[in-house]
Amino acid sequence: MSTRTRTKALVTAVVAVLAVGGYYLSGGFDLGGFDLGGDDGSTATGTGTGTGTANLSELTVAPEDTGAHYDRDDWPHWSSVGDGCDARDAALRERGRSITVGDDCDVSGEWTSIYDGETVTDPSELDVDHWVPLAEVARSGARDWSEQQREEYANDPDVLVPVTASSNRSKGDQDPATWLPDEDRCGYVTKWVQIKQNYELTVDRDEAEAIRGILDHCG
Repeated sequence: MSTRTRTKALVTAVVAVLAVGGYYLSGGFDLGGFDLGGDDGSTATGTGTGTGTANLSELTVAPEDTGAHYDRDDWPHWSSVGDGCDARDAALRERGRSITVGDDCDVSGEWTSIYDGETVTDPSELDVDHWVPLAEVARSGARDWSEQQREEYANDPDVLVPVTASSNRSKGDQDPATWLPDEDRCGYVTKWVQIKQNYELTVDRDEAEAIRGILDHCG
């Protein structure tokens, strides 16, 4: 059994214990739709994370495609967006505050890392993360994607987020069954589901149950 499989099994076991205690009210494996709106029609939002609704019923539940080949070099990223800037620079510009852009698209400003809530003023301390990691995408139905499709995803501003390097390294290529941010978990899994919907990707059973466990407690 792989380390990843053992970790997911442990998380599932913990979830089961919580369910007995009445905290994780999954109600079985029914992937009904979820509307994160409150009574006033507002949606679950956080510090720059996902907004709107997350509808798990629109996702196909399937085992991870662990046989899919993954090599980061097969996913061309940080493509040019013009004016000497690339997709990473654009993400820093769009997600920061008090932004200035110098020569060679040298971006300065201030950012709040949505994974751990830390404020950063040195962009070298940031990673620009793919919300749903490239390796996770590869395991979730992208086996037959063309290089152009892989490049489009890898540079999609909607899936890029500047976060502290430490939080990004902690996350790695894990899905919500084995890793969640310290901050705004409702917004995080909402955005995760939206991205998987947009790209017609699958979720595995443990991933879906973990997401549901979070969404059940989002108001």
